[in-house]
Amino acid sequence: MHNHHRPDSDSDSDSDLSSLLSDQLLLCVFSKLPISQHTSTSLVCKRWLYLHGRLVRSLNLLDWHFLESGRLFARFPHLTEIDIVRSCLRLTPPYSGVFFNTFSPFSSLPISTSTHDWWSSGKTVGDLLPPDGIYELIAHKYPNLRRIAVLGASEYGLASLADTCQTLQELELHCCGDLSLKGVPGCVNLQVMKLCARRDGFSTCVVSDIGLTILAQGCKRLVKLELCACEGSYDGIKAIGQCCQMLEDLTFQDHRMDGGWLAALSFCANLKTLRLQSCKAIDSNPGLDEHLGVCPMLEELHLERCQLRDKKSTKSLFLVCGDVRHIVLRNCWGFQDDLFAFASICRSVKLLSLEHCSLLTTGGLESVLLSWKDLQRLIVVSCSKIKDNEVTPELASLFSMLKELKWRPDTRSLLSADLEGIGMWRKGGTLFFREHPAIAACHFAFGGVWSFWFLVTVQVEAQTRERLGHE
Repeated sequence: MHNHHRPDSDSDSDSDLSSLLSDQLLLCVFSKLPISQHTSTSLVCKRWLYLHGRLVRSLNLLDWHFLESGRLFARFPHLTEIDIVRSCLRLTPPYSGVFFNTFSPFSSLPISTSTHDWWSSGKTVGDLLPPDGIYELIAHKYPNLRRIAVLGASEYGLASLADTCQTLQELELHCCGDLSLKGVPGCVNLQVMKLCARRDGFSTCVVSDIGLTILAQGCKRLVKLELCACEGSYDGIKAIGQCCQMLEDLTFQDHRMDGGWLAALSFCANLKTLRLQSCKAIDSNPGLDEHLGVCPMLEELHLERCQLRDKKSTKSLFLVCGDVRHIVLRNCWGFQDDLFAFASICRSVKLLSLEHCSLLTTGGLESVLLSWKDLQRLIVVSCSKIKDNEVTPELASLFSMLKELKWRPDTRSLLSADLEGIGMWRKGGTLFFREHPAIAACHFAFGGVWSFWFLVTVQVEAQTRERLGHE
């Protein structure tokens, strides 16, 4: 009988060759790995998990207790970007049950059977917001912070961040009112600012001309500013234009500005990009055309999910943006030919992008395009009333001179052309298959875009196998 020597299995498990390597050497190795492999390698052992945490620089925090317990600072000691908005709304009951969403995902509260006792105890929404001391702790642990997104921060909390984090360059505030903005001027190096004020849902914060003036006078090095659901008027926008001379990118999302605010944009002397998103109206009372002025350096105008039904405000917008070079329109409601005709005021347009503008016709598009002599790029996607068979020789000649042309006005006609020859057609608004009628039942059972393309793939593969079998 032979005695075979077997090494002790416990000694094999205890031997870790990576323990012979220093932390600095392992960090150097981990930094060379693709980001997609960071998660898998961090699960090897506790030491590797800790080392990977030292490499993380940006984090979107979802669990408030992870921050409150201090585990965040031990797990990720070198963060330079952190977003704590989603973790700020916290309840005493456990996070279970149905989520109730009002306007945005940042105001989601879990509703369960145990939540009733919490509401009946007399607590308010202010009790859900983080205390001011948490921002002082974040500033102390991360003095090299460059970006942070917070919800419901007070003047003292923002001042703590401003005093300690001297390298802070990007700040995102949700549900912060005029008085809270008094703590922002201490951020001397702030360049990017997103300010979201909510009046409905769980927040009653309001940002008016007072807050906009405080912001303008305290943050004069701003390069990019985004105002969401903010109130204000001509005076607030004028203060921003006069004080923030370096401002290049300005965004209004779902604004509640008083009439006449458009004229204040002319004070933004170096503004290059203007964005309007989800605005129910542009300007209720823009005033006389001769008092509007022009943004001299403006290069790009973006309108997305805006209601463009008022002729006066639409004309005033194009007058203020008279020197714009790029115009991008996406999902704008009520944008008909007579409103698009005002775009001919802008004589220096080099790029036009239209997506999902369903009321604009071929004739209305042609009348404006032919008036632009410097047009170089044209993008038309999903504009159902723009037809290929209505393109005139003049418009076709203009297309031949463009440097870039993306012409897909009617996606349904393109889909029909792509499906020709694969045994599929439409009849009575229902999709039918020639060889495999049983598969068509799946379309009604599952529905949706994914099932549709799945059926297309199955049909093509079936015909390919049939053709190869005949060969």
